[in-house]
Formats: sequence, structure tokens, C-alpha cells
Amino acid sequence: MNSFVSRIDRLDERLDAWFEPLRNARLLVYVFNTASAVGDFGAIWHVIGVVGALTGALSWSQAVVLAALMGAESLFLNQGVKRFFRRTRPTAAGDDRFTVRRPLTSSFPSGHASSAFFACVVLSGWTSAGPTTAFFACAVVIATSRVVVRIHHVSDIVVGSVVGALLGTIALQFTSTIT
Repeated sequence: MNSFVSRIDRLDERLDAWFEPLRNARLLVYVFNTASAVGDFGAIWHVIGVVGALTGALSWSQAVVLAALMGAESLFLNQGVKRFFRRTRPTAAGDDRFTVRRPLTSSFPSGHASSAFFACVVLSGWTSAGPTTAFFACAVVIATSRVVVRIHHVSDIVVGSVVGALLGTIALQFTSTIT
């Protein structure tokens, strides 16, 4: 098992180097700082739920259920799964190039990636095909932002994305009556 973890760490280090040029482009720093911030506590997804209810794209019950489901997903991931993995973050004190909140939980898996893909899957299951691409693009940018701002390793966001998508798929099975 230790050998496997060492290989993942080495792969993460190599992949992290690919992101370094993005960390020095002023516009991209702004984009990824912003994406990381709007992903805090799933804020963007809660806003999408409320706006969806206000515009009629979602029902109010869907907006409320989305908020409750996101709370449950966050609790499960941050207070459950992350406690099993005490992986350190890429930078202990953060990277001065970025103005992002410093999380208190461990690095693995990424909560931002998980909540983004969770919400993306749930919302895509509740709406027409039109907004699905936008939901997915938003989820990808939020997840990627966590590597760019040096809060997560690439493997953290990959696993977080998969976990979130799986949990979202399960949530859709239990919420089919409100769509």
C-alpha cells in the first residue's frame, strides 16, 4: 500500500508542475481564485438552486432539497471520508499568489470537487439538457481551481469528482419524485 501511495504522490508532483504556468498568468489567477471562492461551501450551487426556483427552471422544493442534499454530502465527505485520509495539502500555509480560504480538513478527497460534481449531476438530472453543459463546465473549473491555487493535489480532485458524481447519481434515485 505504501508503494502505491508513493507512486500517486510522485504522479501528483509531476502533474502539479503542469499547472505552474497557469499560476503565473494574471487573468487565470483571477479566474481560479474566483472559482475556488464561489465553490466554498457549495455557494454557487445554492445560488443556482435559488435562481432556478425564481425563474421556474426548478421548483422551490428542488431548491430546498438540493441545499439539504449538499449539506448531507458535505457532512459525509468532510466529517466522514476525509477523517480516514489525513493527507497533507500541497502547501501547508498556502501560496501567497492566491487569496483562498485555507481549509481545516485533510486534502483527500477534494470537497470542492465532490460538491461541484454532486450538484452538477443532481441539477442535470432535474433540468433539461441545455444547462447540463454549463453545470459540467462550472464543476470542472471549480475542481481544477483547487489544484491551480495549490490547495489540492490532482488525485484529490479526481477522486473527489468521482465520489461527488457517484453520490449525485445515488441522490437522483431518491429524489425522482420531486422532479
